[in-house]
Amino acid sequence: MPLEIVTVPCLSDNYAYLVKGPDGVALIDAPEAAPIIAALDARGWQLGVIMITHHHHDHVGGVDELRARYGCPVMGPKAEADKLPKLDMALEPGFAGGTGDALCEVIAVPGHTLGHIAFHYPNAGALFTADSLMALGCGRIFEGTPDMMYDSLCRLAALPDDTQVYSGHEYTLGNAKFAQTIEPGNAALTSRADQISATRAQGKPTVPASLGLEKETNPFLRAHIPDVKAALGMEDAADVDVFAEIRRRKDKF
Repeated sequence: MPLEIVTVPCLSDNYAYLVKGPDGVALIDAPEAAPIIAALDARGWQLGVIMITHHHHDHVGGVDELRARYGCPVMGPKAEADKLPKLDMALEPGFAGGTGDALCEVIAVPGHTLGHIAFHYPNAGALFTADSLMALGCGRIFEGTPDMMYDSLCRLAALPDDTQVYSGHEYTLGNAKFAQTIEPGNAALTSRADQISATRAQGKPTVPASLGLEKETNPFLRAHIPDVKAALGMEDAADVDVFAEIRRRKDKF
């Protein structure tokens, strides 16, 4: 049974995701309860589990209301258990559960927060990255270091190119504008930016996107590319230092 994935817009620019497979319905992140309840009711689905990526309020604000309504367990990163709503199961990197397309692996992606995790469904080619890898971007480095975040992004970039990346926010239009300041001559980026503008004009989400497309267009995954280094005047710099400079520029963009 293939996964059915529903993107649920929440708050002003967050996304939650409902993932329905043979084992039931999982929710990945819970920014607020009302839109998630509406999406479940519209499909006649019963929520089976809540899976949290990190402790920021815009990813956990709806947990308590949803748990009370559906009586479902809550899972999240063990490293952030003291900052999260009560966990019924504390997850560590390397944990895997489920079967078939619903097989889910926990990947450590620290940087944005120290205990941030991503959920990878390898058999279904789906990756839920929240505020680590984003469409044409990456999360701000609030708790970790550039080295930590770059290592996390490299870990994700090593997954198959056809993996569909479901990130936690609708930041893509702004991310595209910034990316073009780094690589104005990147034809794939120009084409993607045009498509993003058209998609947002229709009020539609710009996620998911394939990992292969991210590697062609996302500046934070391209710090190792000689042309990117040259554009920044950092031809001889280490990849992580180029990444840190790109992140510094984005923070001020």
